[in-house]
Amino acid sequence: MNKTVLTLLAHPDDAEMLCAGTLIRLAELGWDVHIATSVMGDCGSATLPPDEIARTRHKEATAAAELIGATYHCLGERDTDIIFDHDSNRKAIGLLREIAPSLVLTHPRLDYMLDHEQTHLLARSAAFAYSIPNASKLPLKDGSVVPHLYYCDPIDAIDHAGNVVEPTTLIDITDQMQRKTQMLACHASQREWLRAHHGMDEYIESMKRHSALRGKSANTTYAEAFVQHRGHAFPSNDLLNELLQNISG
Repeated sequence: MNKTVLTLLAHPDDAEMLCAGTLIRLAELGWDVHIATSVMGDCGSATLPPDEIARTRHKEATAAAELIGATYHCLGERDTDIIFDHDSNRKAIGLLREIAPSLVLTHPRLDYMLDHEQTHLLARSAAFAYSIPNASKLPLKDGSVVPHLYYCDPIDAIDHAGNVVEPTTLIDITDQMQRKTQMLACHASQREWLRAHHGMDEYIESMKRHSALRGKSANTTYAEAFVQHRGHAFPSNDLLNELLQNISG
């Protein structure tokens, strides 16, 4: 098994909000960490034009990834325009073909915005397809397999209808919270955007509150929660729990 993990999430800063503590723990075990987004973040400002804020967010995401020795990738789609279609599916499959991850983290199927839900479809499709020899013209790397697939928590731990999501896996990130906070702080442009659009001026504190919420379920201070995809052809053993020896819900 390749010790390679890929997060394919929608926006720059999604990984830092939802699963960076787990990525840090995997990096500490010697895993090769890749953080990818489907979109460039070009709508992530109330004042800057699209291309300028996209460049800023790419720099911020790269800096955050480099803090833990990870690599940042972007599929290059536009905010609010991401859709599961032929071209975006080809990009996602190509990305996984190049990386050959054995572990993939993405958004849940039901979330508060469609950028997240469409990215879920891309990640789920690519996870199933990338190791099929004829699925891409790119060479097939050794160790390419159907990976373990997990869905990160939605924000506030609720789906689009307000239902609480029950995790299958809880990962203790108490010791990693300081580094996770440093990673999120790299996305400085987002404080102003969230204050303007969401009315939220506690960017880092909101992340800590969410992590503390899941920490209560794991009997620890901070935790990250996941739901494992166990459908046909996907591995069913809880790899994250096995690697990181935490409490499964």
